Amino acid sequence: MDTIYDVIILGAGPAGLSAAIYAGRGRLNTLLLEQGQDGGQIALTAHLDNYPGQLEGDSGSSLIARMSAQADRAGVQRIRDTIRTAELDDPVKKLAGRTEAYLAKTVILASGASPRPIGCKNEDAYVGRGISFCATCDAAFFRNLEVFVAGGGNAAVEEALYLTGFARSVTLIYPTERLTAPKILQEQAAQNPKLRFLPHSVVEEVGGEGHDVLDRMVIRNVQTGQLTELRADSRDGMFGLFGFLGFQPSTRLFEGQLDTEGGYLLTDADMHTNLPGVFAAGDIRKKSLRQVVTAAADGAIAAVQAERYLRQLK
Repeated sequence: MDTIYDVIILGAGPAGLSAAIYAGRGRLNTLLLEQGQDGGQIALTAHLDNYPGQLEGDSGSSLIARMSAQADRAGVQRIRDTIRTAELDDPVKKLAGRTEAYLAKTVILASGASPRPIGCKNEDAYVGRGISFCATCDAAFFRNLEVFVAGGGNAAVEEALYLTGFARSVTLIYPTERLTAPKILQEQAAQNPKLRFLPHSVVEEVGGEGHDVLDRMVIRNVQTGQLTELRADSRDGMFGLFGFLGFQPSTRLFEGQLDTEGGYLLTDADMHTNLPGVFAAGDIRKKSLRQVVTAAADGAIAAVQAERYLRQLK
């Protein structure tokens, strides 16, 4: 706690790593804090086709590996810790982790967002027992089984297509009449013989014999209210349910200190929050497009603005 860093970056996803690269190259005394693996949600993505310059067939994890190595070359210090409290009002900011507190003149908040729950009854009991939020992590566990995907947006269709490489069939469950994913993904989905579609529907309840594995699911038609029970094939004994319904920002630590809207941190175009010396970048902030390319841009802008703020202090 004796060290007062020029900048602490919270989160090592695309936004945080981009900020680290720029802060390190700016010769700022930089600490990068991350509680888990680098990359956040994008590290779990099997195929990444819309990041400029990305190699064909490359994955999110391989892109993050290159970004992480680049941040290391920039000379930033790294610590693995889970931050439990944040004090951002004073000129010297304080982030307290499990065993240590960290001080800095500026902070860049890039802790991203976590998957939204499916919202069905008994959901918590079956996470890891048939319910998953990561196709890349868990697809192999459902090889040759039936799989369902809650969601009809970009991530849901991308991951459903990926799951068809493992599952016997994949059914998309979504409340709208049509998928909301980009047209190119809708076309790919329509052409895939393993994909099925349940529009106007949401998952109401899940269950299983003895609560061991997921083998039963109740679907509700949002137009008629009709409930339909789906059961796993007796030969399989279970099926999989993946949730891809968007994300919820990791902003609980900053409640009462930073301005938010809909749970997301509010910033200006230069990533300034309402507190001097505190910046936000990536999926944690309110923005119109949450993609790797915009997260990386946010991180770069935040780091440059942090450097300018520090110059003004001298």
